[in-house]
Amino acid sequence: MDTKDLTLDINQHIDIQKSPEAVFEGLLLEFSEKMCYPDGRSMNMHLERKPGGRWFRDLGDGTGHLWGFVQTLKPPVLLEITGPMFMSYPVTNHLEARVSEIEGGARITLRHRALGLLQEDHKAGVTEGWRGMLEAVKKSLES
Repeated sequence: MDTKDLTLDINQHIDIQKSPEAVFEGLLLEFSEKMCYPDGRSMNMHLERKPGGRWFRDLGDGTGHLWGFVQTLKPPVLLEITGPMFMSYPVTNHLEARVSEIEGGARITLRHRALGLLQEDHKAGVTEGWRGMLEAVKKSLES
């Protein structure tokens, strides 16, 4: 097995014409109550806004999926999450979402790195998934 088969490294960004504070808040909302499937159905995600807080999907009646833990929370600049995310197999993920001020607004830079026995369909779909999430933040804030 090649090490490329065991790793994932995605780096994306999007510029939004809002303040860094508004963009960071929009990002946190997208990671929680606004996160949805491509067809618009809610994923019932929750993000506990504190270091060590859980990021999880609530399926009701005490069931669900743990996606990760908040490693770093520094509004309005940085959110880092570590954990299995949507992968229910031997893997670890690190997600960094950084907001920086640019002329006329703010930029979200998202980096997702993973190490483990990655499924090919997850590697293929995650790039599109994060792009869609970044675009949803932009659409929500600029509309």
